Amino acid sequence: MSRSRLTQSNRAGWAMALPGFGLIAVFIILPFFLAFGLSFTNQRLISPNPTEWVGFDNYRQLMGLGVLTLEPERDEAGAVIRDEDGAIEYPRLRGFTRGNPDYAHLDGMREWLSWGWGEDRVVVLARDVVFMTAIVNTLTFVLVVAPVQAAIALGLALLINQRLRGINVFRTIYFMPVVVSIVVVSLLWRFIYDGNDGLLNNILSALSFGVFEPVDWLGNPGTALPAIMAMSIWQAVGFHMVIWLAGLQTISPTLYEAAEIEGSSRWQTFRYVTWPGLRNTAVLILIVITMQAFALFAQIDVMTGGGPLDSTQTIVFQAVERGYGKQDISGGSTISVLLFLLVLTISLIQRYLTRERS
Repeated sequence: MSRSRLTQSNRAGWAMALPGFGLIAVFIILPFFLAFGLSFTNQRLISPNPTEWVGFDNYRQLMGLGVLTLEPERDEAGAVIRDEDGAIEYPRLRGFTRGNPDYAHLDGMREWLSWGWGEDRVVVLARDVVFMTAIVNTLTFVLVVAPVQAAIALGLALLINQRLRGINVFRTIYFMPVVVSIVVVSLLWRFIYDGNDGLLNNILSALSFGVFEPVDWLGNPGTALPAIMAMSIWQAVGFHMVIWLAGLQTISPTLYEAAEIEGSSRWQTFRYVTWPGLRNTAVLILIVITMQAFALFAQIDVMTGGGPLDSTQTIVFQAVERGYGKQDISGGSTISVLLFLLVLTISLIQRYLTRERS
């Protein structure tokens, strides 16, 4: 009799879960396998030509890198030739990358990075400079936003995890940006960052009594990505604050009472009581922020469109731009697969570093 009831319960549970599994399969699992298959073709959104199998050509086009060392040009006496400013002159890259059988593997590549090495100049070339820039920008965004956002959210959670009158008001205020559409938030901050009459420039100018000169925060390659980082941290910090708060409320009050009896300082209490109790919460926060950071798109699309000078290009923005903007379905699919592998690798590394240690 009990076994029959258990079977019926299982059937009911599976029946209730089936619609959710179906949606996941249709909108996540199936599109991924389609993207994986299309990444090995030359599929375009609208094209009169038939789809052809191209193997790993799309991956080689996106990830192709090369390194070239340029020696300085010298005169007949062997002395290094310099320009009017005293900088060393080097031969043009085209002489190496075009029509040169010795450097056939560099054909079609463009300069991505370069630095001096003594008198020589080391040049890193890429087949797709924009995509490589998008990878660097995305990783930079993750490395900055993840720890800063987690730390600020933890600080806010510690502040509001107190029994004070009106504390719910502060919880609501801190969480409000989360419930607002990211598109609306991005539009709002675009006005705040406006280089001519933006709120941020006006505030800084007033605080400096007119000494501060207005900055085009989103129009300057040096400030565009940091500006988007600041906005993204502000927008999502309330969500992670709530997760930290839930973790704080699972810690037994008796542990704090014991620490107080032992005469522990606030730092000692946090280090030996609070932080160990938040270990699982910290792992969750780290993974969630990392996943959200890698999915950076809406802010870029609304605020900068990937500019200026590709300084705010990201992996997801590139995938959407190529897949739909340029109708290159195979290119967008390849980027999606590479993003999946990158996120999977980082998630496994995070899981390994934060594993339970005996």
